Order: sequence, then structure tokens, then C-alpha cells
Amino acid sequence: MISARILLADDEATIREMLGSVLQAFGHEVRAVTNGREILETVSEAFDVIILDINMPVMNGFETLKALNQLKLEIPVLFLTGAGSMENAMRSLKLGAYDFINKPVLDLHLFNLQIHRALEKRRYVLRERAYTRELEAEVEAKTRELLEKNALLAEYSRHLENATLNLILSLQTAMEEKDGYTAGHTCRVTQYALMIGQEMELTGGEMLVLERAAQLHDIGKLVLDTGCIEKAGPLTMEEWAKVRQHPLVGGNIIRHLGFLEQEGDIIRSHHERLDGRGYPYGRCAGEVGLLTRIVTVADSFDAMTSRRSYRNNLSKSDATAELHRCAGRQFDPEVVAVFASVLAAITAETLPIE
Repeated sequence: MISARILLADDEATIREMLGSVLQAFGHEVRAVTNGREILETVSEAFDVIILDINMPVMNGFETLKALNQLKLEIPVLFLTGAGSMENAMRSLKLGAYDFINKPVLDLHLFNLQIHRALEKRRYVLRERAYTRELEAEVEAKTRELLEKNALLAEYSRHLENATLNLILSLQTAMEEKDGYTAGHTCRVTQYALMIGQEMELTGGEMLVLERAAQLHDIGKLVLDTGCIEKAGPLTMEEWAKVRQHPLVGGNIIRHLGFLEQEGDIIRSHHERLDGRGYPYGRCAGEVGLLTRIVTVADSFDAMTSRRSYRNNLSKSDATAELHRCAGRQFDPEVVAVFASVLAAITAETLPIE
């Protein structure tokens, strides 16, 4: 049985033949060449041990070892060095040689032991490589499995979010449909808000938050006394106080839905004003985000252009003029300007106004 596959390089034929015969007698398979260049042309992963003479033509042992190091085959290299040449032996070890063999080889037992040690080193390297490959393959498989599970969880989460949102919207739509004056309000506010957002070149993520916030901005009215909403004529102070609570109530309804955190803040703030005279917090301009300002303009425009039980609706032009009149105090001037330009660019038939 072959113990090792050995690549031997020595420019002296007698040395090659003698060492080759000894190694074969020990049960090893030997491939002999005459110089370092031939070593590089012959070497492969199939070899277990390399034996190099130092003084060779074309490419000496040190040059060959440097070239072998660049190949990163990690095959143990044993240098053949003349007796007493300790300097060469030390130099070979510094270059990464596994061991060195004194020439001429007199102690065959020691020579065989050196070969076996080098072979053990090579087999250890191969086991480590195999273990590393197996570990990398396992990590890759586990990573792929984790990514697949994460994708499934993300998909499930999206379905759950959409189902939750649709349920809330269904409840809100049912509430609006009970009152002919507010039916379709949420849909129109959402369309207006998205028109503004698109014109202002919001990102995809911002547009999604804007759409959801617009859809849910009046969700707090679900728990209000509908008599306040449907009442013909002015509200009493007590009724007005109840109505003013709907932004907070709406925010509380969805506050446990983590995926609607940003939307919740917009819902709570969509009746704030730049001059701090809004409700429920009385926030000023610097405390009201852009998406909230967009929803505020869209909501106010639809409120002005929609009929109510207690008043007639304004025309598109009159409502736009009112937005401009209140810009800087109640509404964001830039948002108003953008919305006005959008309204001017489309026909009355394309507006979502009933």
C-alpha cells in the first residue's frame, strides 16, 4: 500500500535514483525531476510531500520554495542540504520548509521518520481543509435556510399588516357610509395626499406611510358619538371638545401596531397648525413633519369642498384661495403651492370630489 506520493527534485541522477529507491522501499510513490522549474510544472494537490535539493540549475531550492508558497498548496517541503550547512537549513525553515535532510542520507530510519512526520502534517492539513469546507457548506446551508425563513416571515408579516389595515379601513368605511355627507372622505383625502407626495418626489417608503396615514387619519371618529358628526348646525362646547379628541383616540387605536408607528404620529397631529393654535397638542411648525402637513392640507381641502349637514361646500377655486389665505399660519406654504399647481393641471372631472 502506498503511504505517500512524493515529488523529488535533485539535479544529480545518482541522488535521485538512490532516494527514489529508498522511498519506494518504504512504500511511497515517487516522481523525480531535475530542477525547481520542473517541480512547478509537475506539482499538484495529489502530492503529499516535496523533497527539494538547494543547489539546482534553472531554479534553486529557495526560489522554488518561494514559488510554491505562492501556490498555497500547503504541501510539506523537506530540503536536502549538505552536511554542516546549518545556514542553509535555517534559511529554508524561515522560508516555510517543514524540515531539512542532511545529504548524504545515512540514517534511513531517521529519513523514513521525517517523511512520515511530513505526511502526517499533510494529512492534518487536508483534514482541516475538509472540515473547513464542510463547515462553510453547513454555514451556507443554514444561512440560506435562515434567509428563506426570514423571507417567509416577512411575507407573512406583510399579509398580516395588510389584513389588519384592511379590517380597520373596512370599519372606517362603514362609519363614513352611515353619513352621506362624509362618505368617500377618506378615499379623497388619500388621493389628494398622494398627488402632493408624488409632485414633491417623496420616496417609496414615504409614499407608503403617507398613504396609510391618510387612510387612517380619521379612525378616531369610530368611537365618537355619531350625533356630533351628523349634527345639523354648530356644535356645543362639549360636543366640540369630543370631536377634538379624535386625533388622540385614533393614535391610541393603532398604537400597539408597531408597523404603523409613523402613521400614528401623523394621525395624532393632522389637526395641528404651523402657528401652534391647532389641536390636540398645540405644536408649532418645527414640530410638525412634512407628511403631516400634506395630510392636513388634503384633509382641509376635502372638508371645504364637501357638503356638510350644517353648511354648503366651497368651490375648488374658493377652497384653494382659502388654503393660500391660511398658508404660513395654518398650512405649509410649499405644500399649498404644490397642491394648487396639481389642481390647476387637472380637470374637474379627474378630481375625486363628489
